[in-house]
Amino acid sequence: MVAMIALGDMAPDFDLSGSDGKRHTLGEFKGRRLVLYFYPKDGTPGCTTEACSFRDSNDAIRALGAEVVGISKDTIESHGRFREKQGLNFLLLSDTDSKTIKAYDAYGPGLFGMGTLRKTYIVDRSGKIVKIYEKVRPDGHAQEIIEFLKSPK
Repeated sequence: MVAMIALGDMAPDFDLSGSDGKRHTLGEFKGRRLVLYFYPKDGTPGCTTEACSFRDSNDAIRALGAEVVGISKDTIESHGRFREKQGLNFLLLSDTDSKTIKAYDAYGPGLFGMGTLRKTYIVDRSGKIVKIYEKVRPDGHAQEIIEFLKSPK
């Protein structure tokens, strides 16, 4: 059974290994806005475009009081290679059993069968979901995020 998440819901907690070698939970981001983006696979064309867009926009996103975190079911080793090759400047979390991906309703039929869907959630400082991007276009997505973060709440 896949969870259905709606605007205004509290974001589901997670406890995942990060590309920095540490474990990370939702709670550590409390007090900051979180751009939590789910993507299918390290190194694929769309995922690389999206990640590089976030890389290039990360300073602007941080200046707006938000942190970017990417989640896929790839291993920490894969994340490390992807971060190094693309010079990514934000955290990637590994969800190899797709538990968190499913909790965020980011699992379903894709181009290559069942897997991680490209979705983004913006979580406010209190842990509440304030924006959901259901059908993400990798190119230009980071700019959409910046525009949302700039908008008055």
